[in-house]
Amino acid sequence: MVYDNIQFTKSGWIHRNRILVNGSPKWITLALKKDSDTLDIRERNLQNPAVNNNKLLRRIEGAYKKAPYFNNTYSLLKKCLTYDDNNLFKFIFNTIVAVCQHLSINTKIIISSTIPIDHSLKKQDRVIALCKFFNADEYINPPGGKLLYDKTVFNENGIELYFLEPEKVIYDQGIPEFVPQLSIIDVMMFNSLEKIKEYLNMYRLT
Repeated sequence: MVYDNIQFTKSGWIHRNRILVNGSPKWITLALKKDSDTLDIRERNLQNPAVNNNKLLRRIEGAYKKAPYFNNTYSLLKKCLTYDDNNLFKFIFNTIVAVCQHLSINTKIIISSTIPIDHSLKKQDRVIALCKFFNADEYINPPGGKLLYDKTVFNENGIELYFLEPEKVIYDQGIPEFVPQLSIIDVMMFNSLEKIKEYLNMYRLT
């Protein structure tokens, strides 16, 4: 499930991530048109993507051109960053689908606003409503949700709540000390598709 009808937040990871530049983590950011901070993700638009995303591509190329899996990964990124739509959510969704296809991830992806529930519900109430629509008895969330969701409330609604905790993954970045918590771009630049598939299975549910 991918949310398109939640409020955009500047401080989140919706439009930005980190890559490795000369051995240090650096932010990369999608340039957005100025607009109200109260708008949903699907209501925000990219600012001159033909120019700004080309600059982003050149920055990524400069950072990773010597990486062992640069060619295949760069081709994928070029396809994503030249996507012909200014809408932020459509751009992000296209990128998610493209990366999943590249990694042979066949999980069905559903856009939240297409589900006929009461979308005025907030936080865990909306999640529970979405789960009930699909008759789900389990819900898995990234670990950041521990601050938002209550297992007791989910259990009262017949749903087991789990948090996906990734195991520590370290790979050769061509530098003395590994830099963690970077974009999937970094993982794809330095690892084969087979190795990445192994990494994707390195997690535990809590």
